Amino acid sequence: MPVQDSGVVGRSVARLEDPPLITGQSRFAADINFPRQLHMRMVRSPHAHAEIKSIDASAALALAGVFTVWTADDIPEIGPVDFRADRSSEVLKPYRQPVLATGRVRYVGDPVAAVFADDAYVAEDAAQLVEVEYAELPVIVSVDDPLGAFDDEGHSTETVIIPYTYGDVDAAFADAHTIVELDLVTGRHAGTPMETRGAIGFYDAAKDILELHGAAKVLHRNKETLIRMLGVEPNGVHLHESHVGGGFGIRGEIYPEDILVLVAARRLGRPVKWIEDRMEHLMCANQGREQHHWARMAVDAEGHILGIEDIFYHDQGGYIRTHGVVVPNRTMSLFPALYRVPAFRAAAHVRITNKTPCATYRAPGRYEASFVRERLMDAAASKLGIDAIEIRRRNLITPSEIPYTIAFIEPEADDAEMDSGDYPLLLDKTLAHIGWDTLEGELQRRRADGEMVGAGIAIFLEEGGLGPTDGARIAVDGSGGIEVITGGASIGQGFETSMAQICAGALGVDYQRIRVIHGHTDLIPYGIGAHAARTTVMTGNAVNATALLVRDKALAVASEVLQTPAAELDIVDGTVIRSGRPAGPSITLGEIAKRLAPGSKTRGDHEPGLAAEGFFTTSKTVFPYGIHFAVVRVDGGTGHVAVERFIVAYDVGRAVNPMLVEGQLVGGCVQGLGGALYEEFAYDGRGQPLAVTFADYLLPTVKEIPEIECLITEDAPSPHNSLGIKSVGEGGINGVGAAIAGAIDDAIGRPGAVTRLPVTPQRMKAILEDMGL
Repeated sequence: MPVQDSGVVGRSVARLEDPPLITGQSRFAADINFPRQLHMRMVRSPHAHAEIKSIDASAALALAGVFTVWTADDIPEIGPVDFRADRSSEVLKPYRQPVLATGRVRYVGDPVAAVFADDAYVAEDAAQLVEVEYAELPVIVSVDDPLGAFDDEGHSTETVIIPYTYGDVDAAFADAHTIVELDLVTGRHAGTPMETRGAIGFYDAAKDILELHGAAKVLHRNKETLIRMLGVEPNGVHLHESHVGGGFGIRGEIYPEDILVLVAARRLGRPVKWIEDRMEHLMCANQGREQHHWARMAVDAEGHILGIEDIFYHDQGGYIRTHGVVVPNRTMSLFPALYRVPAFRAAAHVRITNKTPCATYRAPGRYEASFVRERLMDAAASKLGIDAIEIRRRNLITPSEIPYTIAFIEPEADDAEMDSGDYPLLLDKTLAHIGWDTLEGELQRRRADGEMVGAGIAIFLEEGGLGPTDGARIAVDGSGGIEVITGGASIGQGFETSMAQICAGALGVDYQRIRVIHGHTDLIPYGIGAHAARTTVMTGNAVNATALLVRDKALAVASEVLQTPAAELDIVDGTVIRSGRPAGPSITLGEIAKRLAPGSKTRGDHEPGLAAEGFFTTSKTVFPYGIHFAVVRVDGGTGHVAVERFIVAYDVGRAVNPMLVEGQLVGGCVQGLGGALYEEFAYDGRGQPLAVTFADYLLPTVKEIPEIECLITEDAPSPHNSLGIKSVGEGGINGVGAAIAGAIDDAIGRPGAVTRLPVTPQRMKAILEDMGL
């Protein structure tokens, strides 16, 4: 359908979500309570790998206020936490996580038992009284360790090897003028939202309906998983979203605790509430990023890429959780990015270690791939004596080649067709914004004066808007108020505001008169949720399509009332007028809604209600793209890396709300800087986590972060949707680690010095000492 635009789309209007958040009226999972509720507390393994010999809960059960204690034996009907990803194969199923550990534990924090009590503090005290006898087993703490046995059924700790390939890689390397080879590691880190995980189970016995409160991100897909696991009818489970203190990929997944509160609420006949503490969150919520790559690239004498090969070990942790092997898949599928790579071969060895399980984290796989790919580009530039920016420019896909398809021989299903883009133009705009000619000379002068300062660049491709279908319902009431119901989700990204803007743009109304309702699976039976940068593209276009249906119906009625062809009518500020004649005859949307009320005598042959249900369906993916540019200063005495300047340039196709776009880019960039310089989940040789408080897991603060500069461009609207929009949620983080690594190399004058993220002060000092500095 054509897009209508009243001028609100593309403006930085104020967020609709903020009033309850800034006035203390918000409602997070911890704020949700029911009468007679029980509090659940987990008993967690203190060992990274051990056999469970016995569990004695007698002392806990004797404590006043304890209702019951469960082990795996108490829930034999509940299988392991199932995969959500459609493509997860049968070979991965033995590696799923039990809701409560059966037979053995596989990481520190693995849930062994659940305590239910009248009071949260009593539940915590009782959990400490549960006695578990363990027999420790050999521990694997690195993907570089020898393989072991995952279980007693003969399953290896290497779960699967996934190949991605196209072109003649062997010929590319045989014909190469120069080959660069690198050994690279991306460290383990994860999103740390303000709000830890929480889940509240409620069973309505009168209706035989289970309710999960505190759900987030992908409610409808998680509902499908819960239906399978619990063996209930599709209408027997409702998920309800509350306010969410950030998602970042790790929130909103199905974890063991989500299953337990539902099973317990139904069986025990009382609501069950679970809120994790920060230590649990750092120890048990999905982690990510940790991969060990052996990559090489073949180039000709002018630096043109001939082929790339990347073999890597993906550290999955103790189990494969709901995302299956999405992360290693995404690492490879967009590895070539927006460069012209004639031949590519990669293989992901997905390995189990005795650490917290891993899954998606903002720009999953792409952050890792960009680090490796851009390190290869820097290495080739250094070896050939070509400027790092110039070698990238020579390899960029040009506008005349787009749409450009990466067609994999295997797997065929992951072909990528870049929908639109002018990559050289964004590079030119970025360099102009930076003032590169002046900055380059300034950095050279500072280095001549003894400072260790340098600049680094990363160019990357993103993907989003994965379908296939999303829908919305829109209704106008008699006062002119508008209600939009969607299956989308809000995780802090400004969802309500952007959906209201899109609806307002199509209908010709004030966006503040629109109420966006989301996060309730009982109100709408479908929804794409908020993951993998889908929301604005999929839900936004569904809202636009639905609003246009409402618009058409309103104009049809107004045409009869005003005795004017609908084509000559327009809607301005919620009032239908003759185009260009605001002072003439008119009728408001509210008045039209009254005329269409079911009992109205003026409804005529029209269907009741000024309302519509519409859908957006696509088989195409959108591909936004960006450039990250960093300037850093290295302190030779402490090894501290100070980020003096960071620029995020990003083409979003079309920005619904530039302020929200910038907020997403800045937030993602800060997370990327954390993973590049500070954040790391470290483990000792026995698999004990060494970062389970914020004293050890170091998040960047305002003091460490420069003012992030954003260059938002709209040069390449997507042809695959009428709004022309792409996605933005992961563009701020994708290339941060790569840009920082290049800048550090430049600062210390040693190409290829950074081979591991994060570049902590200790690692930086080791690099400098190796250089004799």
